[in-house]
Amino acid sequence: MIHPLREQIEKFTPLTDSEFEYILSHFTVKKLKKHQFLIQEGDNVLNDFYVQKGCLKAYHSDQNGKEYILQFAVEDWWITDYQAYFKETIATINIDCIEECELLCLSLYNREKLCSELHKIEHFFRKKSNAGYVALQQRILSLLNSSAKERYEQLFQLYPKLFQRVPKTLIAAYLGVSRETLSRLNSSAKV
Repeated sequence: MIHPLREQIEKFTPLTDSEFEYILSHFTVKKLKKHQFLIQEGDNVLNDFYVQKGCLKAYHSDQNGKEYILQFAVEDWWITDYQAYFKETIATINIDCIEECELLCLSLYNREKLCSELHKIEHFFRKKSNAGYVALQQRILSLLNSSAKERYEQLFQLYPKLFQRVPKTLIAAYLGVSRETLSRLNSSAKV
């Protein structure tokens, strides 16, 4: 069976077995339990994380404790506090586990090393970054221009399985609506 990380990389560029083994040797494995923090605000952020198993949320909490969810991450997705990771500063967001998780961790040093040694990996990360920029722009525009119903339908269309794995309160926080509004949207979507 092909490793999911190799499968993801090979969507952009083919790898030999030895190349993939070399790439994989630069990652470490981290296992976390449900509700355990991967990153907390104020932490040093040393790694980017590839999700092998589980579901996580990245979020910011305001002074009143209200959560603003920036991102969910499930299998085959990447997650970290990118500002802190690339600028080598402390975390400004929290990331915790919605489910038990198994992650592959890639330090910035090892990422830069791989990119300088293997053009294929530099190409892969460039393509992944570009896709991330597009997704971020789409999310911001959706928050600015779309109704709650449109945001709900778009999320459901893109990631229907997320609704089975993530509590409704977290989906509501991601969409920027109350739990009650989400219930109404969910009811109207089933009609």
